[in-house]
Amino acid sequence: MNVVDTFPRKKYNFNVPCEVKRTVLNPMAYSMVHLDWLMNSRQDPEVRPGLYQGDIAMTNEDYNYLRVGLRWDVFSNRMWKNRIVPYVISPLYRAPEYIKILKTLIYLKSMTCINFVPRDKFARDYIIFEPTHNPDGCWSYIGKIGGAQLVSLEPPDNIKQNCFNGQGFIIHEVLHALGIFHEQSRADRDNFVNIHYENIIPGELVNFRKESLENTTYSYEYDYHSIMHYGSFSFSIDRLRKPTITSKIPGITVGQRENMTKTDCLKVNKLYGCLDDPSEAKKWNAICSTLEI
Repeated sequence: MNVVDTFPRKKYNFNVPCEVKRTVLNPMAYSMVHLDWLMNSRQDPEVRPGLYQGDIAMTNEDYNYLRVGLRWDVFSNRMWKNRIVPYVISPLYRAPEYIKILKTLIYLKSMTCINFVPRDKFARDYIIFEPTHNPDGCWSYIGKIGGAQLVSLEPPDNIKQNCFNGQGFIIHEVLHALGIFHEQSRADRDNFVNIHYENIIPGELVNFRKESLENTTYSYEYDYHSIMHYGSFSFSIDRLRKPTITSKIPGITVGQRENMTKTDCLKVNKLYGCLDDPSEAKKWNAICSTLEI
């Protein structure tokens, strides 16, 4: 089946709606680092100063919620209604990037109960995949924020692939938009990993905050290899030699951007109630279990 036939490319009048023109930086919460670091060609495209935990955009109200950890039974309005996520892909992307985004959405649709559909004129809440500037890179909001919301995916340039260096970067940001946090922000993370604060870029300690224990629950064991986990050198002053986060178990690496783990897959399905019915749970457990192979 042709991927374009599955998700037909519509012609949109892509004037960015006023809902999108929201503040994504919180100047009170973050400090910018030196521009020479920003220009480093080895920089992680998910790490952008001024964004919460490097790739999470927030309004000022979001900051107050996220710093203590969202509870989805309390903030149910941040869930996508009926498990349907309308989307628009910016025509600013070239065909290869456009197709890669489509293939990722088709893949996630096959692995979870979330239905990604091209946005029509009746959809008020939707995500827009668009290459953005100031900040650029790969980033997203957490959950549905209402109206049009950006998922930034920086396209390849003459030096590197940026957010299109494999499907994993796109999956990571889409999972944020569905409501999934970074794995290492769990309140219990210090039982599993070491944070090397001395190796973190000055002013970026905020990116290693934990969610509060009283406002979050965990149904799965800590997932070192989660696609939502930081890599060992995220926000490092020396991305070649000085790790910022390491496993307490010798020999275990943390984070990857290849694909979801079984736990990542189950988290999405559980978050949207797809494991509540026994027969549905059996189906999605079987599908997510293929990620162990």
